[in-house]
Amino acid sequence: MSASNGGLELRVGNKYRLGRKIGSGSFGDIYLGTHIKTNEEVGIKLESCKTKHPQLLYETRLYKILQGGTGVPNVRWYGIEGDYNIMVMDLLGPSLEDLFNFCNRKLSLKTVLMLADQLVSRIEYVHSKSFIHRDIKPDNFLMGLGKRANQVNIIDFGLAKKYRDPKTHLHIPYRENKNLTGTARYASINTHVGIEQSRRDDLESLGYVLIYFLRGSLPWQGLKAATKKQKYEKISEKKMTTPIEVLCKGFPPEFVTYFQVVRSLRFSDKPDYSYLRKLFRDLFIREGYQYDYVFDWTILKYQQTQALTRPTAGLGGQAQAGTSGDQGDQRDTLRRQTTLERQSSATRAAGGKEVLATERSSSFARAYERQRSSSRPLTSRDDDGGRAYQ
Repeated sequence: MSASNGGLELRVGNKYRLGRKIGSGSFGDIYLGTHIKTNEEVGIKLESCKTKHPQLLYETRLYKILQGGTGVPNVRWYGIEGDYNIMVMDLLGPSLEDLFNFCNRKLSLKTVLMLADQLVSRIEYVHSKSFIHRDIKPDNFLMGLGKRANQVNIIDFGLAKKYRDPKTHLHIPYRENKNLTGTARYASINTHVGIEQSRRDDLESLGYVLIYFLRGSLPWQGLKAATKKQKYEKISEKKMTTPIEVLCKGFPPEFVTYFQVVRSLRFSDKPDYSYLRKLFRDLFIREGYQYDYVFDWTILKYQQTQALTRPTAGLGGQAQAGTSGDQGDQRDTLRRQTTLERQSSATRAAGGKEVLATERSSSFARAYERQRSSSRPLTSRDDDGGRAYQ
């Protein structure tokens, strides 16, 4: 990174200005960046070169393979400067986890079905390129910005793995005694018991994500244990002893069917993605919904905006928009919404040329560390949603 204005401004690749921290990825911190000439906002991910298991270059290469797919972000620049691997990528909107929280941790059936249609397609595309994601969760799906605000984007390929030879399509061999890789809350049962992951596991994880959105939580959240290993064991036990019918109780039978289909897949089976999409699309039509991209958060934002712009009675008359306390609550909620939009999560890598910077300076590294230490992560996650690595 290069510095200007007496070292007060950090620049990346002589093209981008490094701004405030907007998130923490699985293998690095993500900052808001600005193109020096055009002022276009981007996401900048930094990973220390000293990290024990560097992932950024791997992700860049993987995104290059995925480049061009719908809902796959693009990399603008990749390089090494000072003590950091750096990636500049498209800036995206909030994650589905952010929006789930914004909607008071419950999503409507309509919103979940509209999301399911895109989510199945994103996973299918990754699989078509011979990779499995292995960490399907709400945090790893981000909505777009501007004209693409209704498009779901898939990110974070730090744990992705090639499951077949791209040319011959020869599948990797079945193995057991594997460590849990991914996020325990959404991991498939086979992953918990140590079986090598394949396409079926990404889809089972997606099923848990959809039920999480509908229910507001999963039965294995909040379990207490002395160690992480014991916690994962408790999650596994609860997951295996919770019948699908109980997990999906109160929701349409299509969700039970979804789990029955994906759990019945054999290790090397190719899932019938079209059938899974049709399952949810037919339910969507039967419920009489319109595919208008009006999600729960779209309605919530509109209602809050309307509440703040409603006229009130003048000259001592009663307020038509409710009490001042109500308006204060509405303003607080709108502020949270605005903050959420400003804190757009930037994505990982997505193909494009690798540009290796040659400039290295410890002074820039120190300046970055000062900026990093003064920044706070946006969210914290409870440990039952934590990651476990292979």
